Amino acid sequence: MAVSKRKGSATTSSSRVFEAIRHDLIDGRFAAGEKIAISALKERYEVGLSPLREALNRLAAYGLLIQENQRGFRVPRLERSELDDIAEMRRELEGMALERAIRLGDAEWESELLAAAHRLKRADMAPEKVEEWEQLHARFHRTLVAPCGSGWLLRFIEQLHDQFDRYRRMAPEAPEVRFKLDAQHGELVELALERDIKAARALMDDHIRCSYEVALRGVVSPD
Repeated sequence: MAVSKRKGSATTSSSRVFEAIRHDLIDGRFAAGEKIAISALKERYEVGLSPLREALNRLAAYGLLIQENQRGFRVPRLERSELDDIAEMRRELEGMALERAIRLGDAEWESELLAAAHRLKRADMAPEKVEEWEQLHARFHRTLVAPCGSGWLLRFIEQLHDQFDRYRRMAPEAPEVRFKLDAQHGELVELALERDIKAARALMDDHIRCSYEVALRGVVSPD
C-alpha cells in the first residue's frame, strides 16, 4: 500500500509540473531555442527529479519541448514554416469539428455556447487580467466544437491551439485585428445557432487567418 501511495504521489506531482511547465512554455516564459536546465527547474517548480523528467518527456512527446540525445531538452524555435503548418491544420481540423458540432449539437450545447461567449465578451483584457481572458478564450473555442463526436479530433485541436498560442503570445499587440477577432466570436455563435455550416466554416477560416497574421509577428527569424 505504501508503494502504491508513493507511486500515486509521484504521478500527481508529475501531472502538476507538466501543467505548470506547459503553461509557462505557451506563455513565453522560456525563450525560443533555450536549453532547459533541469537543476533550475527542480528549484523553480519545487519538484523531485523523477516526476520532473517524466513531465519533460511528456512535454517532448506533446511537441512543446525537443528532446536531444544525451543533451537534455530545449524549447522549440519559432519558425514561419511551422506556424504555417499549424495554421493550416487548425483550418482543416477545426473546420471539420465545427461542421460536425453544428450537425450534432443539441439545446444544451447552444446554452453552453451562449454562456461561454457571454463570459468571454465581458472579460477584461487589462494586463493583470490577461490570463483570465486566455482561459475564457480557450473555453469558448472548446465549447464551440465540443459536440463534434470525436475525442481524438478534440485532442488534436487542443494540441494545435497550444502550439499556435506559443506564437500568438510572443507577438506584439495588434488592437485593430483584436477588435475584428473579438467580433468574430459573436458571429461564429450566431452562425452555429442558425446551423449555417457553410458560412460558419468560412468565418472560422477567416478567424484563424486573422489570428495567424497576429501570431506571425511572433516569429523571430522567418524561414
